[in-house]
Amino acid sequence: MSITKDKARILVQVYPNATGNEITGLINGVLRVKISAPPVKGKANKELLAFLCQRLTLSKDRIGIIKGHTNRNKIIAIDGMTKESAIKLLLSGQRI
Repeated sequence: MSITKDKARILVQVYPNATGNEITGLINGVLRVKISAPPVKGKANKELLAFLCQRLTLSKDRIGIIKGHTNRNKIIAIDGMTKESAIKLLLSGQRI
């Protein structure tokens, strides 16, 4: 991932082994995301990043996990976006 001044940092709580990938909400500043992949050998992390890239229409080199690779709670960095615009885009397709 490249380094720029405009880099959103978003707190994410991941729920692996879900029936599908979906964003379930933003609670106390933490984005909650269900991911269908299991939490083994980085599969859930890889699917999380791919899912977020798809929702944000970004290339994979503009997003990454900067903290929490082996934890349910993660900090995601998104290059070239503000935190507010990233969260707005992510929540815009939220299932209710």
